[in-house]
Amino acid sequence: MKLLFDEHLSFKLVSRLNDIFPNSKHVSDVGLKFANDKDIWDYAKNKQFVIVTKDSDFTDYSDLYGAPPFIIWIRCGNVRVSDIENLIRKHTIRIISVFENSEAGLLQLK
Repeated sequence: MKLLFDEHLSFKLVSRLNDIFPNSKHVSDVGLKFANDKDIWDYAKNKQFVIVTKDSDFTDYSDLYGAPPFIIWIRCGNVRVSDIENLIRKHTIRIISVFENSEAGLLQLK
């Protein structure tokens, strides 16, 4: 499973989480830093990424279009990069299980 971090999340998360989510990218790595949400959605769908976002707009896309791509919605406000890293690490097994074994398109992490 590979993650695509949107522009509201630090690019540093890619390297910090590489040991558990190799081949992950930040939108700036793939030329989508200032892209609209639909372009990011389409890219993630075509390249089989899970979108990691703090943006509630992606939940609307998930409701409208369904999965894939899958969405991890980070709902913890403005926190340090290390806090988001730790949140994802804490829920790694849950993330993998939810998206590999169910039809759920959205996972909220707080």
